[in-house]
Amino acid sequence: MRKITGVSGRGVPLRGNDIDTDRIMPARFLRAITFDGLEKHVFEDDRKGGGAHPFNRHPFDVSSFQGASVLVVNANFGCGSSREHAPQGLQRWGIGAIVGESFAEIFFGNSVMIGLPCVTASPEDVRKLQDVIEREPATAITLDLAAGTLDAGELRVKVSMPPKAREALVSGAWDTTSLLLDRYEEVDTASNRLPYVAGF
Repeated sequence: MRKITGVSGRGVPLRGNDIDTDRIMPARFLRAITFDGLEKHVFEDDRKGGGAHPFNRHPFDVSSFQGASVLVVNANFGCGSSREHAPQGLQRWGIGAIVGESFAEIFFGNSVMIGLPCVTASPEDVRKLQDVIEREPATAITLDLAAGTLDAGELRVKVSMPPKAREALVSGAWDTTSLLLDRYEEVDTASNRLPYVAGF
């Protein structure tokens, strides 16, 4: 089991409310049999549009944000359709945690299921954090899930997430496959008692 107690790295700011999963991962990339390669298509259509951002490019195309692991967003991030490809693509791009004002419920659940923490902060603190990262892209960021804090240089922000989701990440219970494998003998014993499984 992989316990996720925090995430450290640099940040990438993405301003704007109601950024939906169709924008995060356009529908034409949902035909893949696996999630491999989805990182190449994160925000693909938005990135072609380019210039509506402080750097006249989409933040995911700004060289100083390459390799960032903490995405900082605004309100209702991940709204729209329930595609799990959206958090999968973000995680495969390198994002290890998302900080925002609020998240769409299904996007949040899909993220926790793959070990991608989504924590909330006040709108004011989110804007401060985005400002810090835009001014100093090399700022070191540390998210501590247990303490409920995020440090970005001199800035400390209080963050939160639902207790059950936080506990699942911190304890490793989010990784249901590893939980089963870790107790495989018990699973095997239980399955042998089931008449519709015995003999397979």
